[in-house]
Amino acid sequence: MLEAKFADLHIHTHYSDSSLSPAEVVDEALRNGLSCIGITDHDTLEGIIPVREAAAGTTLEVIDGIELSSESHNQEVHILGYLFDSHSDLFKAQLTRMQQVRVERMKLMIQKLEKAGVQGITLEEVSELTRSDAVGRMHLALVLQRKGWVKAPQDAFKKYLAEGACAYVKKFEQTPQEAIKLIRESGGVAVLAHPMITQCDEIIANLVRSGLQGIEAFYPNCSPAVIEYYVGLAKKYHLVLTGGSDAHGAGKLNTFIGKMKVPYRFIEELKKVKQGSF
Repeated sequence: MLEAKFADLHIHTHYSDSSLSPAEVVDEALRNGLSCIGITDHDTLEGIIPVREAAAGTTLEVIDGIELSSESHNQEVHILGYLFDSHSDLFKAQLTRMQQVRVERMKLMIQKLEKAGVQGITLEEVSELTRSDAVGRMHLALVLQRKGWVKAPQDAFKKYLAEGACAYVKKFEQTPQEAIKLIRESGGVAVLAHPMITQCDEIIANLVRSGLQGIEAFYPNCSPAVIEYYVGLAKKYHLVLTGGSDAHGAGKLNTFIGKMKVPYRFIEELKKVKQGSF
């Protein structure tokens, strides 16, 4: 009898907003019994090769992935991409633009904090917390905690960084449809990330018409009823299922690599979607 194999298809590294190095990602994945992981850093691919190098010589399979930022009607919607051509000029050019906007966004948030009386924070010290230009609010929240302005990163979001707070600045202006198109044109599979978090069910049908191919129905800390609901939507729209922990190391204390495991057949089905045979 073959041993069951499991995957976690939603993992972040310190190349975006996780505290975990590639070696730590691999160690945790193996310790928690995973056969395959998907690296899905926010708007950057820079963590994938280091994770693959860290996994060399082990039994762990590493799947290329990304989590693209987008927005629909003032609501953040994240689109996961898998199995795309990471050397696509179109893909690389768009990611470069997105990271440039992230840096400019961070400058504006720091300026807004200064106007609110929060002094002494520099772009350089925020950027030091990531190994790429995918700098984000979590990095700023950690600096605010380190300097004593808040007790915990979550407090920084509530007080300063959440939408509507005094230092909030919108992300890169990209629609979910544009993110889906980018992934599809780069040969990848486009998946709606954590729909139970973003609560944008009313646009799923439109996203399917725009080329959405999958839905992340399996997500940590969700009830079986919620998961079953999104499994039902996947069946309704003929979407491939994915799932993962959305692990960020110390950045998200309510989850960890392998907290949400999905059967390895999900990987096989993603590959079938890419080949057009799902």
